[in-house]
Amino acid sequence: MRILRLPEVKDKFGFRSDASVFACVKSGVLPQSIAISARSKGWPDFEIEQILCAKIAGKSDDDIKQIVQSQLAYRQTLVN
Repeated sequence: MRILRLPEVKDKFGFRSDASVFACVKSGVLPQSIAISARSKGWPDFEIEQILCAKIAGKSDDDIKQIVQSQLAYRQTLVN
């Protein structure tokens, strides 16, 4: 598993600005980033790939929000 930093996530989605990524996080179509260190954050590559596949398959934003919720729930199982 790789952790994708913000520039890679922007590139994968075709976003030009950081704000586009953060707007997607705020709206729930991208999960929150995870802390890599005290000053670094990123996203697990498999989560980003799953969302991209859903977009390619034509899933709605509501469907993608459910995927993000399941990703966040899965993260919780890893910690507990």
